[in-house]
Amino acid sequence: DCHQYTNRSCEECLKNVTCLWCASSGRCVEYPVRRVLPPTDLCELRSARWGVCWVNFEALIIAMSVVGGTILIMLGVCCCCCCKKKSKKQVSEGPDKDDERAAREREKRRVRLQERRAEMKSRHDEIRRKYGTV
Repeated sequence: DCHQYTNRSCEECLKNVTCLWCASSGRCVEYPVRRVLPPTDLCELRSARWGVCWVNFEALIIAMSVVGGTILIMLGVCCCCCCKKKSKKQVSEGPDKDDERAAREREKRRVRLQERRAEMKSRHDEIRRKYGTV
């Protein structure tokens, strides 16, 4: 029972994790587990201590908000940086892939042209042999 630690020290009250110490009134009460924050009629946030005596709920809420906001901002910045890096990479890879494709097409055309030239030369050589102009 937490009420037995009323008017004693904060450390004694908080040895039991279900207890809440109210510094302004010196009371030790059961933490209202059905609510996230203790109601103001039980104890003000700046006077409420839970877990450790040196942190009040008001400072805890502010600190957690700052930490949470910082983490969210860092995640957002990281996501933006990764997206920009990825889009830059795709943009820089795009022309390279296009250049490679164009080079392959040029090589195919060059090979076909050489084959046609060789075929035409062989036909012309046959015609020359036929008419004796070789």
